[in-house]
Amino acid sequence: MTEFFANLASNPAITTALWPAIVETVQMVGLAGLATVLFGLPLGVVLFITQPGGLAEHRPSNLILGGFLVNITRAIPYAILMLTLVPFTRFVVGTSIGPIAASVSLTIASVPFFARLVEASLREVHPGKVDAAHAMGSTRFQTIWKVLLPEARPSLVANVTTTVVALIGYSAMAGLIGGGGLGRLAYNYGYQRYQFEVMITVLVILVALVQLVQVVGDAVVRRVDHR
Repeated sequence: MTEFFANLASNPAITTALWPAIVETVQMVGLAGLATVLFGLPLGVVLFITQPGGLAEHRPSNLILGGFLVNITRAIPYAILMLTLVPFTRFVVGTSIGPIAASVSLTIASVPFFARLVEASLREVHPGKVDAAHAMGSTRFQTIWKVLLPEARPSLVANVTTTVVALIGYSAMAGLIGGGGLGRLAYNYGYQRYQFEVMITVLVILVALVQLVQVVGDAVVRRVDHR
């Protein structure tokens, strides 16, 4: 054990590369998480309101968005999706490596996942509250903005937490394909150079990040849940 900590303290990967790797991971997850909410929340709402019996039922749109776009994207493993998106990523951000580039594929992978969670959250809202809003003359937009989303807020916050936790795991995979961050550090030093202490350190930090996100998310859920 003493030797383990001695190797850890003297390892250049820990003393010089660890902090930049953490920053890159937080950058990837932060950018992708923000973009996922911005794109995934409206998509989830559209999936909910266009379903059969929804506020704006439109089966062709629901089939194209849900049955085709969302389901197919969710079925593709992230590592394959990231490699497939290399030309698109290079077109969007000018490069296919680094945390900014990885954020593009992370967002595309997580938006369908989050949209389905949003759809499920909205289904939990009691239909009677929607009917009451209609009876008082609310428009569709008002019903969505003032009834559906506020009533589903605790579940939506929990879903954001779940998505960010998933993004942390995805970001580690992105590091193996040029995304940087803790995943690249673990691969370059822990795997290729057989430095076991680096691998353990990265795992501990990833677990700590997940725990931190979960604790903060649970606290926010309790704060916004007024039921």
